[in-house]
Amino acid sequence: MQATVLSISGSDPTGGAGIQADLKTMTSIGVYGAAAITCITVQSSHGVVSINCLPPDQVRQQIKVVMDDHRVTHVKIGMVGTMAIAEAIHDALSDFKGEIIYDPVMISSTGQPLREGIEVNEFPVLLVSQCTVLTPNIPELSHLSKVQIEHHHEALHHAEQLLSKYNRLRAILVKGGHAIRNAAIVDTMVYRTENDIRTMSISHSSVKTQNTHGTGCTLASAFASFHCLCGDDIQSFQQSVDYVQTVLRNSAPMRIIRNPEGLGGMLHFSFRSENRTC
Repeated sequence: MQATVLSISGSDPTGGAGIQADLKTMTSIGVYGAAAITCITVQSSHGVVSINCLPPDQVRQQIKVVMDDHRVTHVKIGMVGTMAIAEAIHDALSDFKGEIIYDPVMISSTGQPLREGIEVNEFPVLLVSQCTVLTPNIPELSHLSKVQIEHHHEALHHAEQLLSKYNRLRAILVKGGHAIRNAAIVDTMVYRTENDIRTMSISHSSVKTQNTHGTGCTLASAFASFHCLCGDDIQSFQQSVDYVQTVLRNSAPMRIIRNPEGLGGMLHFSFRSENRTC
């Protein structure tokens, strides 16, 4: 029976991030994607105009009907919005035995918070305790670790601490795009083995492009998709980083938005699924 990857996230009308980017990523890689929407955003490259978070029970019901109707092997969580929605997601996935990849997105690419209420400091912890793979950037890892992280080695140290704290968490993919820029960007996966905790890093040059909106959503969805195909953390990490780099390069020459100062989305269709190695 066909495996399904379920994305639980917010809707981005520009198609650059959120549910839209997740489904584009899954389709271009070659897996079946389903979606449960948590929030409706009104946003563009100029910023977020409004956020309408759905009733938690509606989010729960979306997840349940997909779980009942499909063979869901992987779940990717992105924008959550409120503590009540986080609790609904946690409850809906309480009996799920497959992979849960959580991208703890909290801030939009234009700088606005993608969450509501003072309790938002709590809901990432609730979901981290349930997930198997975490994909934070440096600011998001700082938030989860409750410390200000300035350097790459600090990020890896705090990632190891999170792995030690949460038994179900198997790997943390630390996205390097927000780190202090040197000649190269370094993405690192900190992962658990039977005997210890190890790290694997991929260094790559920064692609000069205006079209970077949704890179975090895309990377997490790519990891979930490749893992659905091959079931291997290391291979999925390598493939997902290569996927994002490929799509960034292919998208760079194109003008996607009118705003000369904004960040456009990526052309996910420029990746050819037949090129995958999984």
